Amino acid sequence: MTTLLANPTLTVLAADTELPEPVAPGWQLIVAALAGIAVIVVAITLAKVHPFLALIGGAATVGIVAGESIPTLLDSFTEGFGTTAAGVGILIALGAMFAKLLADSGGADEIVDTIVGHASPRMLPWAMALVGAIIGLPMFFEIGLVLLMPVIYLVARRSGLGLIVIGIPALAGLSAMHGFVPPHPGPLVAIDALGADLGTTLALGVLVAIPTIVVAGPLFGTLAGRWVTVPIPETFDADPGDGPTTRRPGFGITMFSVLLPVVLMLGKALAEIFVDDENQPVRQVLDVLGTPVIALLIAVVVAMFTLGRGSGMDRETISKCTGAALPAIAGILLIVAAGGGFKQVLVDTGIGTLLADWAKDVNISVLLLAWILAALIRLATGSATVATITASSLMLGLVDGLSAGEVSLVVLAIGAGSVFLSHVNDAGFWLVKEYFGMTVGQTFKTWSMMETVLSVTGLIVVLLLGLVI
Repeated sequence: MTTLLANPTLTVLAADTELPEPVAPGWQLIVAALAGIAVIVVAITLAKVHPFLALIGGAATVGIVAGESIPTLLDSFTEGFGTTAAGVGILIALGAMFAKLLADSGGADEIVDTIVGHASPRMLPWAMALVGAIIGLPMFFEIGLVLLMPVIYLVARRSGLGLIVIGIPALAGLSAMHGFVPPHPGPLVAIDALGADLGTTLALGVLVAIPTIVVAGPLFGTLAGRWVTVPIPETFDADPGDGPTTRRPGFGITMFSVLLPVVLMLGKALAEIFVDDENQPVRQVLDVLGTPVIALLIAVVVAMFTLGRGSGMDRETISKCTGAALPAIAGILLIVAAGGGFKQVLVDTGIGTLLADWAKDVNISVLLLAWILAALIRLATGSATVATITASSLMLGLVDGLSAGEVSLVVLAIGAGSVFLSHVNDAGFWLVKEYFGMTVGQTFKTWSMMETVLSVTGLIVVLLLGLVI
């Protein structure tokens, strides 16, 4: 069994690892990588340039400083852009369609009301963490937050526990799913870039998310509620279950729809572990059904009936619902694809080869290194997705020779680092501030601290798993 906690790269870099040869001296490639990252950081934080354009500028900077010709640079970027769009774009689009069906059908409200309705006042923070995690499983963070805010207001008002005590656990559930569990863009990008197994990463991601949510959610939320007290906004006073549909789908059928793609992908991962014969019929069926695109496509089609028709939508309404999910994610798709182009430029310059050689002589955990890189880029840019893309690019040369489980842990270490200390350069910071009616200082004491606790706890859990995987 290989440990990732001592000097991992001494044992994990296989002799036959094939990485691109450096195109320039080592110092020049380091300068090129730092210059590219600096361009991205300055463009996003100071010039307020859209991340899509910032990533293009960063890739161009890397290639030019490294001494690559413009045609070679363009080839690298377009190759990475297209490969990433093909590998991740379909999954993001299908995930957005499913999330839209879940929201518009009232299925998300059904999950919330059922779980919260069966919780005692003492258990409400724990129930809200569970709600945040379940809603966050198929949804982007921003969508989940907007969806949950009416519920957070209502539960806080009825329970008298306070907005922070109720809200922080829900935010922890949403954020942990966003950082650790596919099909969210961050984990998908890292999985695609590092060649990790999706089913294994999903299973380990859920395993990491559970204790992380407990610590950063109910436990930290109770503490944060003692030093920050804010009034509950009057917005969304109506019952959050009110919606455009004629009826809600039941709790059981809604949970079946939400968990279906997860079960299919986990089934594929388990079959690969326990069924050695690839030609065995059960293994072949599970391999096909658990392929991410197939699993999510099946989930969307099933949701059209269980959630769409189950809530009284007609065919035209279902079509409009799924179509309306796509414009909102266009920006995300472009950012992710541009990140793939940036990654490929870094790879083709040979910077990964240099980092791999450097890591052979440095006594640092590859998991800790992955977390540090992602956390630093997250602090600089405010974007979890950009942090994941860039950190994954820089870790490429360090995962060759690792087992599937170990590569998945690297993905999760990057995911943990990517949510570190949300502050004023993060759109999520301002979204939470406005919805909770807090000052900037109060937002730092609650949301920013929660993200930091989430990130560090996630890293600790990943490091502990690294001892046994």
